[in-house]
Amino acid sequence: MPSLLPLQPPLMEYLLQSLLKPISTLFVLLICMWFYHLRRSKVRKTLCVPEAGGAWPIIGHLHIFNTQKPIHKTLSSMADKYGPVFTIRLGRSQRALILSSRELAKECFTKLDTVFSNRPNLAAPKLMGYDHAMFGFAPYGPYWRKMHKIITVHLMSSHRLDMLNHMRASEISWAIRELYESTCNANEVVGVDMEKWFTDLTYNLALTMVGGKRCFGASIDIIEDGEAQRCQKLVKDYVGIFFKSSVASKTRQFGGWLEYFIGNERAMKRSAKEMDILIGGWLEEHKQKRIFGGKVEEEEQDFMDILLDVMEETPMISGFDSDTIIKATCLNMLLGATESTKQALTMALSLLLENGHVLQKAQEELNTHIGKERCVTEDDIKNLTYLQAIVKETLRENSPSNIVDLITSAQDCTLSTGHFIPAGTQLMINAWKIHHDEGLWPDPYKFEPERFLTGNKNIDVKGRDYELIPFGSGRRICPGISLALRILHLTLSTLLHSFDVSKPYNTPVGATTKLQVHLTSRLDLKCYM
Repeated sequence: MPSLLPLQPPLMEYLLQSLLKPISTLFVLLICMWFYHLRRSKVRKTLCVPEAGGAWPIIGHLHIFNTQKPIHKTLSSMADKYGPVFTIRLGRSQRALILSSRELAKECFTKLDTVFSNRPNLAAPKLMGYDHAMFGFAPYGPYWRKMHKIITVHLMSSHRLDMLNHMRASEISWAIRELYESTCNANEVVGVDMEKWFTDLTYNLALTMVGGKRCFGASIDIIEDGEAQRCQKLVKDYVGIFFKSSVASKTRQFGGWLEYFIGNERAMKRSAKEMDILIGGWLEEHKQKRIFGGKVEEEEQDFMDILLDVMEETPMISGFDSDTIIKATCLNMLLGATESTKQALTMALSLLLENGHVLQKAQEELNTHIGKERCVTEDDIKNLTYLQAIVKETLRENSPSNIVDLITSAQDCTLSTGHFIPAGTQLMINAWKIHHDEGLWPDPYKFEPERFLTGNKNIDVKGRDYELIPFGSGRRICPGISLALRILHLTLSTLLHSFDVSKPYNTPVGATTKLQVHLTSRLDLKCYM
């Protein structure tokens, strides 16, 4: 009979090792299942965000972006039905969270600001913005933080904007002179397309501040005519394709079919290449000027000059070289300072023409503080309180950014309402709905600048008052607010001071109609020279 001897050490070690692997695997599996159960329990304890009805197979709610009705009004109608918190589907799986209340907007821009600080990975900023080198579309991280500091300290500070004052004054003066020569010197009443005038002005303002160039309008004294026409086409094509592709870019992960018809990836690449050549040439001119002419005086520096100085100390940031950063930043400034400014000015004039008593009061204020023997300056704006109220009321009534979007949640979070928001959800805040909330704004559909002279006089548009957020708020707030306001105030005040504006007889003026007006000079002749 064999003896029951203890197992030899090598054999025991072998058995333990063979048992350890499945036991450890089972242990890890149990831990994973426990965490999964914990997460599911957390989700079950929170509320599911309701999804709006009307989704189509495959494309979800994308069809609502392609209707005649403005998207902010469509989403407002949905909010009336589903409440201030609901979702829509952008394709089969991507969800967008739609918020329509001041309280929820404030929560996302304060308590949850770090959660909602990222940008979705869209095609337009990648293909047309040097692979997300544009700071406004860059993902949240070291590069964005570094560029945000550069923009706010070196380009958009009060000191820097004061240094650029003469550029803005010069461009607006040129534009007013063109209006006077083309209308008031004519032998007959001439209708003026003000939307085109605002377009030419805002593009010239942006191009002058970015690279010292002017290529729109009749008075082109910096670029030769042939090159000016090429510049006009390239710049307008670039801006138009970029913004047209924004909605289409969101569909890349859903097969890209909508992007093919709306965004057209080939058009984006072609426009990006052409614009790179154009703006690269301007950058090279600035470099050559520094080599042969020395450093540009601070009062004469444009954004390219400033960025060349800044990038001497930091030739590369997060893998992007200085040339790429300068070109991307200048293009970002061009995108931010043109279309939205033009739309705001067009809307302001449309509302003034529809509300003649407001226009009359604005001109009376200008007569009182400025008179008719000199032109408006930026220093005068602080005294034009009614004009400032007109700009605020315009941005409340119908701002260029009625929907604050292009923000994605970086991690799971739960709203104060108890709704669970998974990471990767796109956030869209319906600012228009908030701006027309009867609980916040008495008679919200009435154009009434006086509201900002009385009970709401301390409310501003700089992201601190969440009932009025035309430029967004939080970390991703538009960094060019101060510049935009300076342009809006100076352009509108100079136009109303220089001319009596009227619409042609029996012609409706609105957001969807062409802004044709008649102009009559109202100042001494020397103010137009």
